[in-house]
Amino acid sequence: MTDATPDLAARIADLEDRAAIADAIHAYCWHFDRNEPDALADLFADGARVDYGPDVPEIRGRAAIRAAVARGLAEIFAATSHHVSNIRIAREGPDAARSTCLLYAWHRYRGGAPDGELWAQYHHRFVRIDGAWKIAELRLAAAGTKDFHRARMHPIGRA
Repeated sequence: MTDATPDLAARIADLEDRAAIADAIHAYCWHFDRNEPDALADLFADGARVDYGPDVPEIRGRAAIRAAVARGLAEIFAATSHHVSNIRIAREGPDAARSTCLLYAWHRYRGGAPDGELWAQYHHRFVRIDGAWKIAELRLAAAGTKDFHRARMHPIGRA
């Protein structure tokens, strides 16, 4: 009888990596909602890229990500609540992975506009740096919005 599955230690290491990647996704939402741009920026690799949509310039680098998030939290959002589910992770080697997850996000605006809602997906690329999983790329794609502050979003690619 042969066992085609990896050994137990390798399976446990893979599960630990997947849990760490999911924790990073959850931490992004947690720090965004708590208005903690420094902690949020620490989740990213130095040269990371963020693409929030076709009408927003791509953000490159941890410092620029921190500044953009801090500006949005100070000038646009009075409160937010981000909820992720259905996290899917595909390994691309021992120190790289991609993930997708579903997102529901509620936004209260500082300017008094009606609260905005977003039903979307996060698409991530992760890299392991010094033993920690960091976001190398984040792309936001929307399935739908209601009273959201941007009219155009990347589509989710529905067939």
